[in-house]
Amino acid sequence: MGRKFFVGGNFKMNGTINSIKEIVHNLSSAKLDSNTEVVIAPPALYLLLTREHLAAGIEVAAQNVFDKPNGAFTGEISVSQLKDSNITWTILGHSERRTILQESDDFVATKTKSALDGGIGVILCCGESLEQREANDTINVVTKQLEAVNKVIGKDGWKNVVIAYEPIWAIGTGKVATTEQAQEVHAALRKWLKDGVGEEAAENTRIIYGGSVSEKNCKELSKQSDIDGFLVGGASLKPAFVDIINCQA
Repeated sequence: MGRKFFVGGNFKMNGTINSIKEIVHNLSSAKLDSNTEVVIAPPALYLLLTREHLAAGIEVAAQNVFDKPNGAFTGEISVSQLKDSNITWTILGHSERRTILQESDDFVATKTKSALDGGIGVILCCGESLEQREANDTINVVTKQLEAVNKVIGKDGWKNVVIAYEPIWAIGTGKVATTEQAQEVHAALRKWLKDGVGEEAAENTRIIYGGSVSEKNCKELSKQSDIDGFLVGGASLKPAFVDIINCQA
């Protein structure tokens, strides 16, 4: 049957009640490719607002989740609270959290396990810095990030994970990995899944690309055999997000 194309929109720390209502209205009223799964991730404050106004069939993700079920963890949100609010996905391991907030591979892994155990799908980010790419260390860096997760979720856990390859040097910079660079890393990640997890995980796990994706470059990227969609940052706040969702239509 093939892997269903997946497009996520990460709003990051952007938006107001009015602007998010407008984005949600535009998405809900647009004709979206039924062969593409769409998930948007507003700031935590607006998760319920988004879910309330968004059309059925488009899912909502948190931009993070904690690895404990409840308790004295000021500022955090639990998996069960997301479930209670009908939020079905979370983004984890984004480079901004790894670098700015110093989240380790192991911490990302425990949060991934908590999310999956609680029935939430995970958009799991991995990516390398410019220095690491220039040192030809890209594959080692991204597979190490995934190995930490694999240790705790096992082969069955990958059924509800979408891997997002996001080269740090291309996030919000306007720089985009060339089609060949992106496909090369995606193919290496799929090989890692095959060798380290199993044939089924390699065949079925969606690997999506993030890093200055726009309506201008999405069509060419989407033609690559191992690129199964996109995690879109700034462009997800604009009307052109619909064009990215429909890039295979």
